[in-house]
Amino acid sequence: MATLELNGLTKRFSSRPVVDDVRLSVMDGEFVCILGPSGCGKSTTLRMVGGFEDPTSGDVRIDGTSVLELPPNRRPTAMVFQKYTLWPHMRVVENIGFGLSLRGLPKSEIAREVSESLALVGLTGYERRYPAQLSGGEQQRVALARALVLRPKLLLLDEPFSNLDALLRVRLREELHAIQRRIKITAIFVTHDQEEALSLADRIAVMNAGRLEQLDTPEQIYARPRTLFVADFIGQMNLLPAVRETGRLRLGRHTLPIPISLGADDPVTVAVRPEDLMLVEPGATADPGQLWQAHIDQSIDLGHYRKVLAFAPGLFTEADAVRQTRLKIYLPKAVMAREGETLWLRPTRYLVYAGAGEPVEVHPTTTNAATAPTAAIVL
Repeated sequence: MATLELNGLTKRFSSRPVVDDVRLSVMDGEFVCILGPSGCGKSTTLRMVGGFEDPTSGDVRIDGTSVLELPPNRRPTAMVFQKYTLWPHMRVVENIGFGLSLRGLPKSEIAREVSESLALVGLTGYERRYPAQLSGGEQQRVALARALVLRPKLLLLDEPFSNLDALLRVRLREELHAIQRRIKITAIFVTHDQEEALSLADRIAVMNAGRLEQLDTPEQIYARPRTLFVADFIGQMNLLPAVRETGRLRLGRHTLPIPISLGADDPVTVAVRPEDLMLVEPGATADPGQLWQAHIDQSIDLGHYRKVLAFAPGLFTEADAVRQTRLKIYLPKAVMAREGETLWLRPTRYLVYAGAGEPVEVHPTTTNAATAPTAAIVL
């Protein structure tokens, strides 16, 4: 196992920063996912850790020691690439043992290590097969075994499951998670798949345009995204423009309580998760301005819940109406929401983003007129 520190890691191609001053610490035995859209710099970051790219500036330290001067084969790392890069003319046993043979290990020791690695990835009995005789999932397991057999301190994985079908991806990431926990290896996993990151990681590093937007646990990343980019990128989110009023926010014809003063010049966005929109009856609250009327445009049965897309024109001013989007709402399967019907909604929790500061989390259902509304600044 090992620790990893990225100190001001920067990579420029021409004058454009692809990775921009990334600072990241990974603890011993931790599984960290670097998550972000295509072109955000996540794979370049991983390649600099493995020694396949030289940084423009900054440092990569493993167990407190800089490894910038070491080539990939001398770093205590092993990398699993998106493409399996197996030698087609070598059998499975030779593909896995190739790195050990370069180290000059005795054949008996190589055979033992390869056998243990195959057992670890569930491929015992596949020793004599060629890559062309394996499925995509089996080839990816061979690539993982080839990395693990080197007993690296740090395992690097660059979107290893992106070429596999959905069911196989789910099964392999569950197996990878179990293997990582069993051998307690420190792992860095690059992906653009948020479900993959949320299910695998101890912590997630969300990147955007070369910069690290947020490093946090999956729970915190989902519940308390620190920037509008993270809020919009992770899961489903309704982002609504708002205007400040004394003690409240105005969204078109509707209002929401806000417990703190916001800067007068800062633009304000309200972010609401689909599961935080509660169905209510008209007249269920003394403040009708907090009830949102929405007209169902599409109702999608997703098996264990229902996803509804609905227009809520009252949430937008005339200036915003031209860019109005549909509300995303998650409802229990038992609710028979049909296209063309009208829903009345109330947010049970929302985040308020003002300028570049931290968002404010509000739970309006816990507030009343007799007491000041409560909120927590997301740290």
